[in-house]
Amino acid sequence: MDSERDTRNVLQEEVLQLFAARKGHFRFESGHHGDLWLEIPPAYIRPNRVRRYAVELARLLAAHDVQTVCGPLVEGALLAQMVAEELDAEFCFAEQFTQSGAGGLYPVGYRIPASVRGAIRGKRTAIVDDVINAGSAVRGAANDLQACGARIVAIGTLLTLGSPASAFSASRAVPLETLSHLSKNELWEPSSCPLCASGAPLEVPDDPSR
Repeated sequence: MDSERDTRNVLQEEVLQLFAARKGHFRFESGHHGDLWLEIPPAYIRPNRVRRYAVELARLLAAHDVQTVCGPLVEGALLAQMVAEELDAEFCFAEQFTQSGAGGLYPVGYRIPASVRGAIRGKRTAIVDDVINAGSAVRGAANDLQACGARIVAIGTLLTLGSPASAFSASRAVPLETLSHLSKNELWEPSSCPLCASGAPLEVPDDPSR
């Protein structure tokens, strides 16, 4: 057990370094505020840096007899395609669109392209994203995969932050496979954000986080 725990700790540190984690005051794609930001796009400049983690994630997902791997655009789909290659599975992606969200939360939805919706009906499908924080992208992809008639058999990720990923997978009765987990992560609705209350300026990085 100690060896397994040590391995996961090493993977967690590697993934946090890969995605250049930093502290501050941020608004995420889900509409929540938080104090941890991950710079995900630069990690894909050299795909081989990510591929070794995709291979390990594919190893975990292989137990679920996956036929199709779906990733939310943008970066999640890049990882999902690597995982699909390793599993010799089919691949599809979910595109972003703007939707109305209660209280301003989850304003971005995800949709499978019309040209592939029929092809994934009934397929054993894994949703793969690089990092799951509030879970906006995975939630959106799952909703539309269900509408397509796909059978979601697993959710896979390199890193989960806090409890939303495990709570969502439990709500769908779908296994969650992750290489690393950071338990101490805070998310707040804008109206209850202590960083806003303290007057901390809201940073606006180039790319929204999930």
